[in-house]
Amino acid sequence: MVVKITCPHRIKSTLVYNEQKVKTNQASCIYAGNFLKDSDRLTFHDKVRRFTDRLALNERAQKSNSLHFSLNFHPSENKNAETLQAIAISYMEKIGFGAQPYLVYEHRDAGHPHIHIVTTNIQSSGKRIDTFQIAKLKSEPARKEIEMEFGLIRAGNRPIQPAVYPSMEKIEYGKSEIKRSITNVLDKVLNQYHFTSLASLNAILKSFHVIADPGKEGGRMWKFNGLIYQVLDAQGKKVGMPIKASSMYGNPTRATLEEKFKQNLEKPRAHLPELKQALDLELSKKPVSLSELETGLKAQQIDIVLRLNEQGFLYEITFVDHRNKTVFNGSEDGRLYSVAALQKRLTDNQAITATKQPQTVTPKLLVKKKRVEHKLDIQSAAGGLLKNLLKPEETDNRLLYPLLKKKRKNKRRLNL
Repeated sequence: MVVKITCPHRIKSTLVYNEQKVKTNQASCIYAGNFLKDSDRLTFHDKVRRFTDRLALNERAQKSNSLHFSLNFHPSENKNAETLQAIAISYMEKIGFGAQPYLVYEHRDAGHPHIHIVTTNIQSSGKRIDTFQIAKLKSEPARKEIEMEFGLIRAGNRPIQPAVYPSMEKIEYGKSEIKRSITNVLDKVLNQYHFTSLASLNAILKSFHVIADPGKEGGRMWKFNGLIYQVLDAQGKKVGMPIKASSMYGNPTRATLEEKFKQNLEKPRAHLPELKQALDLELSKKPVSLSELETGLKAQQIDIVLRLNEQGFLYEITFVDHRNKTVFNGSEDGRLYSVAALQKRLTDNQAITATKQPQTVTPKLLVKKKRVEHKLDIQSAAGGLLKNLLKPEETDNRLLYPLLKKKRKNKRRLNL
């Protein structure tokens, strides 16, 4: 069993995340600890009210008052709801949260069974339970005891790798709530795929019509390390309102992603040889165009993502293997699969050319341009006249002197 612990700033957002999974039949609320009703009789309002009443007892603990536990099991351990309830109750007792209100959700959105537990560290007295190093001091000993108690596969003995993940559908703008759809895509991509940069992450996200945008380099959002997520249409153009990364569940900000990049750099890409073998196999069939190569790779769940520069010319090809969750840039490993290399291997030499369409000038811009040109013509034509008018005249100061000279006033004499 593997345990993951997060401390969300708002417990309501954590409840919304789990309840959305319930609405889409990807999860079930299987237990309510220290609630007045059973889990199947609780409404969303009941759940929120129970936690908000408890949080009101300690108004100073606004940013560290909730916890979100995730207990993950091996794919072969298909436990029923009663066993999962018993595991959750035992875990909460062992870490000192047995008397706290908490909800247990069984999730079915991944290739391995797992449960989520939502709770607060504010006690009925208003005091806060100390969570300093809770993972090391409390959770780790509890995990080992539960593995022995319920006969679970120990973490580290056999890696918890999902056998097959349910396929993700591409987001279609207008068919579902944007923020929830992007969150669902990020939840799987960030935890399942191997990427080491924002460019490789976007190569994956574009396959599901999403993009992570840090803003223009040197711009305000870029300087302040900001990040937004936005939906793409079928042509790859941004549609809908952008969503701030800091407002989304899991906090997928640039700082969080950079930590993920570092972690992935330390992990070997075990399935990379399989991806290259699939590429070589399709190229051995001598496709005549890039579209034909793309069609052949799609049958093996491999997408081709083209990257263009500011001028609109293709400079990079990225391959995304959705089967093995691997990303590969064609210029890696001696550029064997770069744009130039594939250009030589494809029969049609024009297959990998991509240029940006010239931007059409709107009538409004044309009118503005004509006005500017007309203004410049007037200025140039009247330039000499203006110059002459504004030029100061040369005058002879000798002629002006008598006029400028002040008259002397005669002083009155007083006769005494």
